Amino acid sequence: MQREDLAIAAASARQWDLSPDTTLTRLLALNARSHGRQIAMREKALGIWQEFTWGEVLDEVLAIAAALEQLGFAAGDSMLVLGDNRVRLYMGMLAAGALGGYAMPVYPDATPDEVLHFASEAMARFALAEDQEQVDKLLELRENAPTLRHIVYDDPRGLNHYKVEGLESWEELRKAGAARLGADPALRDALISRAIPEGPAVFVHSSGTTGKPKGVVLQQRNVLAGVRNAFQGQVFGWEEHILAYLPMAWIGDFAVTMAAGIALRFTINIPERSETVLRNLREIAPTLYLAAPRSWDNMLTTIRVRMEDSTPLKKRIFDHFINVGVTVERLKLERKEPSTMQRLQCRLGDMLVFGPLKDQLGLSRMRVALTGGEAMGEDTFLFYRALGINLRQLYGQTESSAFNAVQAANEVRLHTVGRPLPGVEAKIADNGEILLRSESVFSGYFQNEEATRSTLVDGWLHSGDAGYIEPDGHLVVLGRVAEVVHTAKGERFIPNYIENRLKFSPYVKDVAVLGAGRDYLCAMVCIDGEAVGHWAEVRGIPYISYADLSQKPEVYELVLAAVRRVNEALPEALRLRRFVNLHKEFDPDDGEITRTRKLRRNVVEDRYSVVIDALYGSAETVVMKAQITYDTGDTGTIERTLAIRSL
Repeated sequence: MQREDLAIAAASARQWDLSPDTTLTRLLALNARSHGRQIAMREKALGIWQEFTWGEVLDEVLAIAAALEQLGFAAGDSMLVLGDNRVRLYMGMLAAGALGGYAMPVYPDATPDEVLHFASEAMARFALAEDQEQVDKLLELRENAPTLRHIVYDDPRGLNHYKVEGLESWEELRKAGAARLGADPALRDALISRAIPEGPAVFVHSSGTTGKPKGVVLQQRNVLAGVRNAFQGQVFGWEEHILAYLPMAWIGDFAVTMAAGIALRFTINIPERSETVLRNLREIAPTLYLAAPRSWDNMLTTIRVRMEDSTPLKKRIFDHFINVGVTVERLKLERKEPSTMQRLQCRLGDMLVFGPLKDQLGLSRMRVALTGGEAMGEDTFLFYRALGINLRQLYGQTESSAFNAVQAANEVRLHTVGRPLPGVEAKIADNGEILLRSESVFSGYFQNEEATRSTLVDGWLHSGDAGYIEPDGHLVVLGRVAEVVHTAKGERFIPNYIENRLKFSPYVKDVAVLGAGRDYLCAMVCIDGEAVGHWAEVRGIPYISYADLSQKPEVYELVLAAVRRVNEALPEALRLRRFVNLHKEFDPDDGEITRTRKLRRNVVEDRYSVVIDALYGSAETVVMKAQITYDTGDTGTIERTLAIRSL
């Protein structure tokens, strides 16, 4: 780092002493005073990047807060937030927090029943919607949620002729708030200081793998303690450039985009649409990028697909240097030194392949690359590190403001999530559960004392994850404690551990491993339609649908190879004996997985009971009827004959 950069960083650090005894509103005001003309947020709309300075963001947040208060929004009130990532939705969440209220982001593809559950849970009177689609969802919801009175929308397209009581545009709200601020000069400072460290920062929900998602209210103090811990653990630094594309309802987005983004003055870039993320990623070239393993896998699939379509010479050059890079990274993980020739080839590969590829993907400036949520496949992990991207594993959860542990840049291991961050204590309970203690941990589930008592015990957060701590302090996460089961012969295993390793294959999108109380283990596999579809096209294998593709003999051989690789690493008693390719993907709208793609095991095992019975019988095929939910909300059924393979 240059001397000037060090001086700037030191000056920045003096402005915020990393104490969580403050609020996001006060830090936003601090940024506006010290760096008012610096770009805070950028949003791509109609092909053009719209820029907002810290001063403009503060003015907008305060105007919206003033208008919301005029409408009756007060401390303790809840505001639903529906839509994709948008600047105004983020600012609306900050405005609610400034007034001591609960901003509750909801997944944009949430069903009406899910939105109704959230609205009823918090008796929400206010909602902030991105566009007409979300407004229509909320207006329909009003019939069953009578407390919902005020709906504010961002995008006016299609809404100009709506004559509905309580429906108001963002522009109208902002003008009313600005007028109120102009009439009362003391109100501005009052709004900046209104929120307290113990007040709410955001209202999010647990994944809900075993039932209805539980409400988690994180205090201003919690999220800022999480930022402090992550900053001191070198997860990120000052003035990072990020792409805010993760679902707003996921704590990872709020923790990075809003909490760290404001506290450390990130430049927050928002993609035009979810479909343009990869294109916008290249335009932005962020310095910090957090993505789930599946997102990294999807990017790798895109690279592989492009290389399949390139010339034979380019493909040979690509394969050669990638293989060299992967070999070097594997040696580093084994704490061995690569040869001089290997190091030279890596430098040449960086000039010919790695550098241009990173530039094409938007990864050329990336200083911090993080993955979290589940285990990442070895092939994917080594591929990105071979490119020169210092990809690291992050471990966190909703109840602890997203940050628990992270791998140090020079201590990356495939099987651990690194050491607990500064400010985070970790220990292992007698039953193997990971326990955590930190200022970033929440104070309890919203209106759910029973769940709170079982999760927070003597100041320790019972994470629900099984794991162990290695002698040098590295934390290993095995899976959910509740999912530790036994076969009929008493063999202990965690289905999720095996499922994650099967998903290391780019051709496997989801999988459910079975075997609790059974003589042996089986699996129901959902192939990755895009990756397998391209694989089939390259090889001239025709298909007419996902269901048809999943049952092709060649595709079964593809999945069989992945199952065999996993079996080689498992004890004999825990190897998979039979599997089936399902005719459809697990779908959150069908209740089979959560919005964060975590398996709802009880739902899956109930819905596919016919398939499970066939797996544990002697049949080689099974006829499956399944209910599906269309985008319109209508339901239908499909019927397929599924093949069962034995190993």
